[in-house]
Amino acid sequence: MTHKVFIDGAAGTTGLEIAERLAGRSEFALVTLPDAERKSAARRAEALNDADFVILCLPDEAAREAVAMIDNDRTRVIDASTAHRVAPGWVYGFPEVSGHDAVAGAARVSNPGCYSTGFIALVAPLVRAGLLPADWAYVCHAVSGYSGGGKALIERFEADRDIAWRGYALTLGHKHVPEMQARCGLTTAPLFSPAVIPAHRGMVVEVPLPLAAIPGTGTPEAMRAALADHYAGSAVVAMGEPPADGEMLLRGSDAGSDRLELFVFANADASQARLVARLDNLGKGASGACVQNLNIMAGLPETTGLRL
Repeated sequence: MTHKVFIDGAAGTTGLEIAERLAGRSEFALVTLPDAERKSAARRAEALNDADFVILCLPDEAAREAVAMIDNDRTRVIDASTAHRVAPGWVYGFPEVSGHDAVAGAARVSNPGCYSTGFIALVAPLVRAGLLPADWAYVCHAVSGYSGGGKALIERFEADRDIAWRGYALTLGHKHVPEMQARCGLTTAPLFSPAVIPAHRGMVVEVPLPLAAIPGTGTPEAMRAALADHYAGSAVVAMGEPPADGEMLLRGSDAGSDRLELFVFANADASQARLVARLDNLGKGASGACVQNLNIMAGLPETTGLRL
């Protein structure tokens, strides 16, 4: 069976990478609009309702408007924007955390944010396992390649090669924070400190843990074991091999990947730990996650077309 897929916002970075992963696949047929019709409300509404699956790669308000244009109960939606990540009636599209069955049966799936994917992958299973408290004020540091900022930021970085680091969301209002808190079941929003570096793609997300000061935590060894057990059998998420030299690199030449690697580092007396996630912001952080969710919703092997 061939499923019709319409990518609304297909000209953006996320949409282009989704289309690349779907290219040549007989299970899906892309519904496309000519450039002159991409912003026509009537033509978009027609495409939205003609498709079996719609993937929204749009700003938040445009994503909400697109969902409102769907007037049938057949078209299923994956939204890559922030608009529905904590909205009632939407399944959070992180199958390794939300559950594959929940994604498979959903009519509306909200794709996770890239930073959120790393944070939630590390923290949610440990809170559920009782190895981290839900009521601690967590801090999250992260760096990302500039492709996650869309065309404007890509142009800015590629035009100004002197930019070495771009810190942002300095007023602590990053749009990923609500889903990070909600999907981990935290009573307090994490303090999130993101930055962009001069690499096209790639991302490292870190949660530092002063274990000696946090009541009711498990040991770093128990955390490693719990994460390994939670993601056992996953072809996408896995524990990474600790680097022998004690350092981790992101290179500008790194190829795209849809994998997510997790690490637990600790000092000798286990009084401090660093939870670290390494992923591609355009892979498991965006387009790869969309395709994984699409596969699951269509009843196909979840890794088909992924870059693993």
